[in-house]
Amino acid sequence: MAFSSANLSRRSNDPVKVPLVIMASGQGSIAKALIEATQKVNYPAEVKALVSDRPDAGALQVASACGVETLVVPQHLGQSRDDWCEVLADSVQSFEPAWVVCAGFMRILSENFLQRFPGRVINTHPSLLPAFPGANAVADALAAGVAETGATIHFVDEGIDTGPVIAQEVVPLLPGDDLTSLHERIKQTERRQLVDVVAKLACP
Repeated sequence: MAFSSANLSRRSNDPVKVPLVIMASGQGSIAKALIEATQKVNYPAEVKALVSDRPDAGALQVASACGVETLVVPQHLGQSRDDWCEVLADSVQSFEPAWVVCAGFMRILSENFLQRFPGRVINTHPSLLPAFPGANAVADALAAGVAETGATIHFVDEGIDTGPVIAQEVVPLLPGDDLTSLHERIKQTERRQLVDVVAKLACP
């Protein structure tokens, strides 16, 4: 295929984007928001791959539909968490990411995994941490009867949602809120928040 001088000039002026890997276990609405943002010319990062621990994760189809490479790394029967995390780390590292973004990734990462990407793994969480850590954060907020909860992005450590907070945003509970309505409003905040935070991390 021949390239004109105009084509070559346009390619040379394309911005250099920071590589990301997204890890996700669920339906992928947050991952989709980040992928779509990165596909804009002026966004400073690009998604090299989406990696999941579940072959049935909707996030895989979301990423594929956006033209992003996908990879499934399941934990096999009898495989220890540490051994699985080592395979996961090898798989993620193969894409040479500057940042690893957990967007609905429902697994605790090992110390060895985190040492492979020191200070470069972030996570989204649907509460105002340290309040309501864990997998049932939205239900726990409803059960507690709080007036507000929110969305947090934090660095990942070996604990359950215990890493240093990067950004938080309040989401109020409204009269008549149930698990579905509250979680959807939090997700809307998480999507916007993650796109903003990753852009800032990519342009320190």
